[in-house]
Parts: sequence; structure tokens; C-alpha cells
Amino acid sequence: MEQFNVYAARLVTKKEYFTPGHRACQGCAEALAVRMVAKALGKNVVVASATGCMEIVSSPLPFTNWAVPWIHVAFENAAAVASGAEAGTKALVRKGKLPDKGTVFLGMGGDGATTDIGLQALSGAWERGHDFVYVCYDNEAYMNTGIQRSSSTPFGASTTTSPAGKVTPGQVTWKKNMAAIAIAHNIPYVATACSSYPLDLIQKVKKAASIKGPAYVHVLSVCPTGWRLPTEKAIWIGRLAVETGVFPLYEYENGKYRMTYDVPELRPVIDYLKPQGRFRHLTPELIQSIQERVTEEYNKLKAKTAL
Repeated sequence: MEQFNVYAARLVTKKEYFTPGHRACQGCAEALAVRMVAKALGKNVVVASATGCMEIVSSPLPFTNWAVPWIHVAFENAAAVASGAEAGTKALVRKGKLPDKGTVFLGMGGDGATTDIGLQALSGAWERGHDFVYVCYDNEAYMNTGIQRSSSTPFGASTTTSPAGKVTPGQVTWKKNMAAIAIAHNIPYVATACSSYPLDLIQKVKKAASIKGPAYVHVLSVCPTGWRLPTEKAIWIGRLAVETGVFPLYEYENGKYRMTYDVPELRPVIDYLKPQGRFRHLTPELIQSIQERVTEEYNKLKAKTAL
């Protein structure tokens, strides 16, 4: 344990680049994830941040919680701005007008800005092969504007635009597998992470920044407000997402899959669903359907890591 603590101390800087004093909700695991990503990347970074919760809470004019260069951009173009900054800087370095400092270019957005509105710009940046990192903070709905469903909202979740009722059980489509879409672009590095596992998150972001070419990190970011969960339960429910197989932690590096947190025996998915108000309406039959889907997808992923 002592060796682990020494290692952890070396891995996590005490410096804050996403500083305290922001206006995030109590228990916001997304703000924690942003803080860990900022620590992982340090000060030599340029951030393009899509509109969303983290933009709203961290940049109330005339204040900012960012201690690094940070650009607020529209919902749909964080990847375009990050890749443009990367290309422009590369050109200036090539012409001798800027020193090559190895600056990291980070695009970031929530699931709405990533899996929905910003997907076209992100796909284009991956296709062009820009050397940048994109982090999706996935709280599984458009939380900033009133908990509307996104393509990352899980099946059965009740939101303001997919309310549970007598006819439909909330969200009727399955969560978009954004990590798989990233892998399909043949980029060198893709990973999933969760703020409930901060060292795993930091390690993956550091690796993403060190690899040449596009890198994508998809972070499950628990939202107690939108998930109808007590504020002190955010870290606990994130761990349950991993332990039940709902959100596996893995990385894909140059064609190879690796589980970074292997669960020898998955907990029942009901352990994860039951504490959340957004799932309180689910029937035993629907929970069984979700269980079967989770088990099937987890086994598919495990099979890929064995290759």
C-alpha cells in the first residue's frame, strides 16, 4: 500500500489547472473528471471546450476557472477548433515563427456535443489524422438544458424528452457505443474511463497525449441531478457501472484491446439501476432485457481483449 501511495503521489500533481470555485452542482462527477484531465495534461495545453455544463460553470464573465489557454466554442465544433489550433500551430512551428513546445491540443464536450451535435466535426478530425486528444464527458443526457435525452442516454432511462409512461419505458434506444465508433476510424488510441477510478483516468489521458495522432477518451461522468441520485453517491454509482459491466474500462492501442479493470464476476445490473430515480419505473422484464444486453456486450469485449 505504501508503494502504491508513493506512485499515486508521483502521478497526480498538486497543481490545479481547473481551479476550485466553479458553479457545478454538488456531487458533480463531471467536474471531478475535468479536474483530473487538467492535472494529467498540465499547463502546456490548449483547450477547445464545447458549450455545456463545464463551460457554463467555469466561465461566468468576467471570471474563469481555467489556468490554461481555454476557448469556448459552439456545441458542434470543439473538434474542429482543436484540430484547427493544432494545424495552425504546426504551420507556425514549421515556418520558424513559434518554438516547438510539444503543446497538447484538447477538444472536450459532453455526450450531446460529442455523440450528437459534434460527431461530424470529430469524425472529420479523426479522418484527417490531427495530433490531438478529444475527451467526452458522458453524463448520458443534455443536463445543462434540462435533462433531455441524447444518443448516449441508456435504454430505459427517463428524461424530460423521453419520459417514462404507460406506453414507453423512457428511452427506447440503446446507448450509442461512441468508443467503438472511434475505433472504427482506425485512430491509434481509444479508451474508456470514469472519475470513480481517478488514477486509471489520469494514466489514460497521459497516454492519449503522448501518442502521435488522434486519441479519444470517453469518460462516464455521473450526474446526481439528472440521474436522480443523492449527491454523495456519485463515486459509488460510477464504480457500480463498472462492476456490473454497464460501463467497462478498457483501452484500444494500435489495434489491440486491453481491459484496464477486469471484473471476474459481474454484479447483477439491478444493483446499478435500482438506486437511480431515472430507472425506478423499470419492470423486472425490462431489467432482464438490460441484463442480457449488458452480458452480451461485455462478453464480446472480453473476447476482443483475448485476441
